[in-house]
Amino acid sequence: MDIPDRDRRDWLEEHMERHRNRPQLSAEERTRILEGLMMADAFEQFLHVKYVGQKRFSLEGAATLVPMLDSLIETAASMDVEQLVIGMPHRGRLNVLANTLGKPLERVFGEFESAFGPEDMQDQGDVKYHLGYSSRRETRSGRSLQLTLHYNPSHLEFVNPVVLGSVRARQGLAGDAARTRFWPVLIHGEAAFAAKASCPRRSCSGDCRPTTSAARCT
Repeated sequence: MDIPDRDRRDWLEEHMERHRNRPQLSAEERTRILEGLMMADAFEQFLHVKYVGQKRFSLEGAATLVPMLDSLIETAASMDVEQLVIGMPHRGRLNVLANTLGKPLERVFGEFESAFGPEDMQDQGDVKYHLGYSSRRETRSGRSLQLTLHYNPSHLEFVNPVVLGSVRARQGLAGDAARTRFWPVLIHGEAAFAAKASCPRRSCSGDCRPTTSAARCT
């Protein structure tokens, strides 16, 4: 996949290739990243031991997603972003719900039990790794922003255009003409990015004026 935007290519060359993608981090930043990795791994290990054989689409092998999202949230808050709307696949969703969006662990673990039945009945009949969640998160800088993880019942990346349309509507209703207060974050879950029809179409339409929402893709 080519990056046609010269400014983005220059940014990658300056911030990644120049330093061989090894940023100089302070001791505090390194500790925070390590804590995120440990929380993500501990969560998966607990589920593996407690709920043997249950389908959960583990984040094992990709635990860096948790500290990476933490960094994105902190950066977004520093830029006065009001809301991040996230679209992601099944893999790692339970971990992100617990460690990034702060969904109560008793609710996450309760959904593994046979007696699972949400009080408001909103989620009834769906599986745990399809579910979404929304929460308010306080950042280390003292700012706060809204986090929303969209429901995703499909393996086919169909959640991506749903997220983009949702954010475009939020931007329009809020008068966010600059598209800086509401960010869509799309996390791709498969290696066949170019072959998955909805992905190149979304990428090609991302800069079109009628459909753009200034997507942030991971």
